[in-house]
Amino acid sequence: MGARRGYEYLAGLDDGREVWYGAERVNVAADPTLAGSVAGMAAYFDYQWEHQDDCLFPSPETGDLISAAHIRPRNDEDIARRHRAFDRFARYSMGMLGRTPDYVNVVLAGHVSRTDIWKKASDPVYYERISNYQKYVAENDLALTHTIVHANIDKSIGELDGANAELTLQIVDRTDEGVIVRGAKLLATLGPIADECYVYPATPIRPGYEKYAISFAIPMNTPGVVVVCRDHYGVDQSVEDRPFSSRFDEQDGVVIFEDVLIPHDRVFIDGELDLYNSVNQGTATGCTQQQTAIRAAVKLEFAYDLLAEIARTTGSESRPDIATMLGEVHGYLTMTRAIIHSAETRALDWGGGAYFLHDDIGVLRTIMSEWMVRVNDIIKTIGSHNLLATPTQAAFDEPRLGPLLEKYLPGANDVSARERARIFRTAWDFAGSALGSRIELYERFYLGSIGRARILEHQKAQRNGDSGSVRAFLEAARVDVDEFSGASRD
Repeated sequence: MGARRGYEYLAGLDDGREVWYGAERVNVAADPTLAGSVAGMAAYFDYQWEHQDDCLFPSPETGDLISAAHIRPRNDEDIARRHRAFDRFARYSMGMLGRTPDYVNVVLAGHVSRTDIWKKASDPVYYERISNYQKYVAENDLALTHTIVHANIDKSIGELDGANAELTLQIVDRTDEGVIVRGAKLLATLGPIADECYVYPATPIRPGYEKYAISFAIPMNTPGVVVVCRDHYGVDQSVEDRPFSSRFDEQDGVVIFEDVLIPHDRVFIDGELDLYNSVNQGTATGCTQQQTAIRAAVKLEFAYDLLAEIARTTGSESRPDIATMLGEVHGYLTMTRAIIHSAETRALDWGGGAYFLHDDIGVLRTIMSEWMVRVNDIIKTIGSHNLLATPTQAAFDEPRLGPLLEKYLPGANDVSARERARIFRTAWDFAGSALGSRIELYERFYLGSIGRARILEHQKAQRNGDSGSVRAFLEAARVDVDEFSGASRD
């Protein structure tokens, strides 16, 4: 089959899945509230064909064109090919969509690439299953969501203990057909409008909790799978007026598994802690973060250019305070690009022939969330009240109102009132709208807490021997002092 078109994606959504919005069960293929988001995701599939030289490549299995996100990198050429694809995919939404299908595609391709990890499993059938599944997803161009966070409500105890023990996803029974799972997982971004859900390891699980150590994939319309949507932040307005909110609310949902049968051929990990605790740890930075970092770079590039347009429109580009903030954002962009370039040029075999970026790409997890929040703050600071004085494009077409707006609301530097409104409406939709706030929260936490990321960076540095310079310096100083003292006595 190969890469799909938008209409093919849309046809797959009308499949009887159980999705709830508020107190109403909705058909995501026809629900008016989700219509803009569904259309926006369908356009993503058409976009990959419009840019097929960047986004698609011939399948090693069939020769059909499939998403380049399914490349299992083996060399520098593959790294460069993926970079081009991720950059192009990100430009569809200027980085505002965090869960375009290439995201989980990359995760899955990374997991399958680490053949050395899967060889440690008790049964080779697990790797055979996930390898077959990766090919199936690639050849059918499925849109995957994932849901990996345990549903723990009591943070004072272990995430799988006490009140939390019965809430999170676990195996509760076994049959000849497969395993029965029960519990909840969160948060499935794109979940309500994805084709399938890939449940895979996140944080490590300790011995004694093997029933939680499970990885599998199932269609979203599997009986017993219930998706509960958050409030929708998409709006029924023109793309000109709301370029992001009109089509890029990818929706998030809590996924509840009510005694769901997972067929054996879709079970990839079943209680094997070593495998469960190794698979994602051995791919998340070097493989997955190539996609996330490039998306972030595209978003920062757009944010910098947007701020430059705001400064030009207000005639404030030469003010030192404004230029300082613009330079700050461009600094974030430059550092992000430099980190990506460094990690890509130092790519290496992580094991099993999996050729991933250098693990130093992981440092972005310790700073990127703060940068993204700061960027939004700068947009609001520089935009100030102008972000609210923004007539719609239709207002300019109204015979009585349009001339007044053109007269009283133009921008500096010969920017027309209509263009000024478009710039500031885009800025508000990016940083201040309901969707902009949701995306800011996403940026804060989608790669895990920044505190945990920093702890991991410190632990990695200690393991890698990135310390000892102080002791070496003090030892050298002590030797130098002893030698000097001895020379004086002579």
